[in-house]
Amino acid sequence: MLIIGIAGGTGSGKTTVARSVIERLGAGEEVTFISQDNYYKDHSHLSMAERGAINYDHPFAFDNELLIEHLKQLKSGQAAHAPVYDFTVHARSTTETTLLRPNHIIIIEGLHVLSDENLRQHLDIKVFVDTDPDVRILRRVLRDIEERGRTIQSIHQQYLTTVKPMHEAFIEPSKKYADLIIPEGGHNEVGIQLLAVLTEKYLTGEKWTGA
Repeated sequence: MLIIGIAGGTGSGKTTVARSVIERLGAGEEVTFISQDNYYKDHSHLSMAERGAINYDHPFAFDNELLIEHLKQLKSGQAAHAPVYDFTVHARSTTETTLLRPNHIIIIEGLHVLSDENLRQHLDIKVFVDTDPDVRILRRVLRDIEERGRTIQSIHQQYLTTVKPMHEAFIEPSKKYADLIIPEGGHNEVGIQLLAVLTEKYLTGEKWTGA
């Protein structure tokens, strides 16, 4: 089993890179895709006002212990049930989970996939998607408005108070742990192809020569 971790700032194109690699490999059902976003800690016991005040861009916002537990299950050949996080109410779904199957390739993407030392130890290939801040914030604005029902005012406030400071404090420094840095995310065809080739070589037992 090969576990690939893909990190990067908000709106950097992490998911696009992951999907593009899967497409190039022609793996389809042979790849298990995990979004760290679904492993936000559950705050259903708090009021909406209290949930809204939480710093969701800090590494401690994620339940990486549960994510690591699920990775161990997958490594042992057992399926796992990932939580589904509802960003409109800042809580996990009480009725829905995502089935994770033990496949040859596991791809995990998320803001802090490389920030947590314990999580890094379970990764075979560590990737950082490095995209310009102006591009990332524009993508985040569109996503939060269209998919998460946010207002432009709340997005602006969150970006200045948590997103930007947490990126500078935790996400950007985690780049040093990456085996491969892909600038400009899904627009970097060469970087995506390189990751796909590296993955193929890893799975077939070939030694990577850089050629």
